[in-house]
Amino acid sequence: MSRRTGQEPTRRGMLRLAGMGLGLAALGAGAWGCGPEEQPPGRGGSGPAPGTTPGTGTGGDADAFTTPPPGTAPRPLWQAASPAGITSRLAALAVAGDVVLVSGDPLIGRDLATGKERWRRAGVAVPGADLLVSGGTLFLASAEYDGDVVGLDPATGRETWRSRLGSDRFAQPRPIAVDDRHVYVLAGILDEDFRTRTNVIAAIDTGSGKVAWQERRDLGTEEWGITAAVDGPHLVYTDYRKNLTVRDAASGRQRWTKKIGDSNSRRLAVHDGLVIVADGQRLRAFAVADGTERWSLKAEDFWRFRDPVVLDGVLYVSDSAHVLRAVDPVRGRELWRNDQLLDVAVPWQYAKVGGTLYAATELDSKGGVLALDARDGRLRWTYNDGSKALDKWYVVASGKRLAALHGTRLTALPAV
Repeated sequence: MSRRTGQEPTRRGMLRLAGMGLGLAALGAGAWGCGPEEQPPGRGGSGPAPGTTPGTGTGGDADAFTTPPPGTAPRPLWQAASPAGITSRLAALAVAGDVVLVSGDPLIGRDLATGKERWRRAGVAVPGADLLVSGGTLFLASAEYDGDVVGLDPATGRETWRSRLGSDRFAQPRPIAVDDRHVYVLAGILDEDFRTRTNVIAAIDTGSGKVAWQERRDLGTEEWGITAAVDGPHLVYTDYRKNLTVRDAASGRQRWTKKIGDSNSRRLAVHDGLVIVADGQRLRAFAVADGTERWSLKAEDFWRFRDPVVLDGVLYVSDSAHVLRAVDPVRGRELWRNDQLLDVAVPWQYAKVGGTLYAATELDSKGGVLALDARDGRLRWTYNDGSKALDKWYVVASGKRLAALHGTRLTALPAV
């Protein structure tokens, strides 16, 4: 065997380059460069300086926010620049306890109440990483491209857990779901020439850090485009090849798989033994146990359903005609619809606080964060930061506060 020279790439270096290439190919062009200058928000009125909190509380209660008049969005509690980078497909924004996190490099934890930076760490999140939090731990693929998965304490940013699988076993493992026992990953298998021909789906025990099970996927299946969720004893996922698959979460054994009519690589919903997917013009619910189709809901001609989510026992879903529906997830019966949202972008991500449903929209020009009455879908207000950035919005809730991400701007809003 010839001796390696200083000009030849190391195995870890090859993995790093491969990982960054795959991230760019899968996620497309992201937002790069410096963060935006702070501008007064649009429909919500002027905002405070980054990292500051205006006096919106009353009676000495910092979370006793005043409800604005109908049609008027609340003022931001604070705003801050977030790291530029490749945006995650689904979970670019997360709240763990009282800390809000944004996927990017550096990874920064901010106090949700004040916006002040609690911690920052560079080089710990790979491009486009989804933020998966369970049991007080944030799980990420190791940014060292060494085949490991790491766990961080969201309150401090310190590493508290590591799988230590090694790059000889898995190539670029990417967490796709997590529960109280396992973190589930999709990982490539590299040959001696650093080419990925096959990949596996695997479960890593969150106690020992060891592989609980791994199952090789069919030759030709992509390492990206997987959307997954855990429903009790079942791991459920879809992929770019129009498959809906359920595995036993404890053993990895495949229970069933079936083709759906449209590629579903974004969000799916699980509720009360059902998995609900957007399949083009239809919203379809299948029994997780055996794959039996329980109900189907059809959109109007030419329109396609978007990302479903179940909150407090109600399914919320929009379609490409900007129609937002609330649906009984067990029976598929429509509870209400709002077809008056043509003047705003299509909702795609949701949070709920009390009797208000909050929706983040796809594009900025006519969208933002929507507040709707959860009883009938009536639009109460729309918040837009006025940046005109052509990025989708993200929204999460914790207590009586919302965190909203748009491009490279992070905003906290009162949940009113």
